[in-house]
Amino acid sequence: MKVSIRKIRKKEEEQVIIECVEITSQIRDIHSYCMTKGMELSGLSGGQHMQRFPLEDVYYFEAVDEKVFAYTGKQVYEMKMRLYEAEHAYGENHFVRCSKSVVLNLMLLDSISPALNGRFFAHMKNGEKLMISRQYAQKIKQIVMGEEENET
Repeated sequence: MKVSIRKIRKKEEEQVIIECVEITSQIRDIHSYCMTKGMELSGLSGGQHMQRFPLEDVYYFEAVDEKVFAYTGKQVYEMKMRLYEAEHAYGENHFVRCSKSVVLNLMLLDSISPALNGRFFAHMKNGEKLMISRQYAQKIKQIVMGEEENET
């Protein structure tokens, strides 16, 4: 694969162009990474301070008692959205539902291991372990193993 970088004069003109013969899972990963880089979210930190933080730092979103929280390596932020909204808004950025209450960032997934009754554990790069329910296990395994159907 050929990679080139060209310097331009104005930040507004920055862009990434991916030219490929076929749209593979690797090409989708590169696209997703580029789309996520620089995207920022806003959330309440400590229950009172609104702060901005990069989407790429979010390990997972979790719904607890009608509230949604974004978990980064350093902080937990209360979000002003529903879990399904996070799933749909960031699905193209490698965020995928793994249980009724969690949407995880596949880019920060370290490994997957079996649990009981057809469930799995998602081991995140920060050491946390999240449960992948049976309902979502097959889809996540397919994505991780690169067995997604190619879009043409």
